Amino acid sequence: MTTLMNIFHLGIKEFRSLYRDPAMLILIAFAFSFDIYIAAKGQPETLQSAPVAIVDEDRTPMSMRIADSLYPPYFMPPVITSQDNANKGIDRGTYSFTLDIPPNFQRDVLAGREPAMQLNVDATLVSEAYIGSVYMQSIIDGDVSDLAQGYSAATPLPVDARMLYNPNLIQAWYAGVMELINNVTMLSIILSGAALVREREHGTIEHLLVMPLTPFEIVASKVWSMGVVVMIAAVFGLEIVVRGFIGVNISGSVLLFLFGLLITLFATTSMGILMGTISRSMPQFGLLVILVLLPLEVLSGSLTPQASMPILVQKIMLLAPTSHFVTMAQAILYRGAGLSIVWPQFLAIFGIGSLFFFAALISFRRSIGTVQP
Repeated sequence: MTTLMNIFHLGIKEFRSLYRDPAMLILIAFAFSFDIYIAAKGQPETLQSAPVAIVDEDRTPMSMRIADSLYPPYFMPPVITSQDNANKGIDRGTYSFTLDIPPNFQRDVLAGREPAMQLNVDATLVSEAYIGSVYMQSIIDGDVSDLAQGYSAATPLPVDARMLYNPNLIQAWYAGVMELINNVTMLSIILSGAALVREREHGTIEHLLVMPLTPFEIVASKVWSMGVVVMIAAVFGLEIVVRGFIGVNISGSVLLFLFGLLITLFATTSMGILMGTISRSMPQFGLLVILVLLPLEVLSGSLTPQASMPILVQKIMLLAPTSHFVTMAQAILYRGAGLSIVWPQFLAIFGIGSLFFFAALISFRRSIGTVQP
């Protein structure tokens, strides 16, 4: 009972220390509000309001159908112009795409010939250029096929494609949740590790050493207190920013996700404590955080699917709690998975977190010595 009370009161002390650190408070507030919204709405891989110019030298229902099919939000309403103005516009950056529909285009299509259209793309923005050209190719092929069927007896085989969990393919739904997950990892490691390094830099670690406290109580207090801070901030980010402002449709149980988040925070805060025991100053801890966070976020599956990574990298990342956290979060929040599906991830995260916790405890004992109550 005394141990639990010591852990509780030490955790309250951590809250007070964090309250006196305005820079850290600003970082927490930004990470779970504006940062999530900016990451979601930035949509770096999604086409948004691309300006298009069309040189229509055919002036038939088929060419007009193509022009009418390029509409927001992917494209701005196309401008019908001359070849000279289209070339000047793409040189000046006025248009991202210019489409030249040749004369007799509809007649050649209906006659079974394959007339060529010229699509000029401003590839200054590589992502927009690639995705936009694919979109336009798909739109043109669909329109030409639909109109040609009215003049042909051949009927193509129908393809009924259904988009599950994100029917409109909204990039913000994915980016917002993944940014929330990455920020949970980042803040939990930084807050717990910085709490320990701050004790050493301010000289208050010596005060703890002369008190009837054990290293376990000191480490556990920092784990639970910083975990609670990140948990509260994550709930705010999920409910207010992700579901409220971004409008993500959460399919699964939020309570089940929060339970998984609680286990993950145990693992990541333990990682932060371990890194804090290794570091001797805050700048040293900051450099160590960069080296650890980059692979944790980039290779965890939040930015790139793990299946597309080399097999060796996939196996190595199984030792990181963030990989299992991303898999669990995607299954619950996107696909509505229950505990019967995600329990292996829960177990893996808890096991990895326990190893990090005991490693942090051993490292902390070595750095300050065992204190007997």
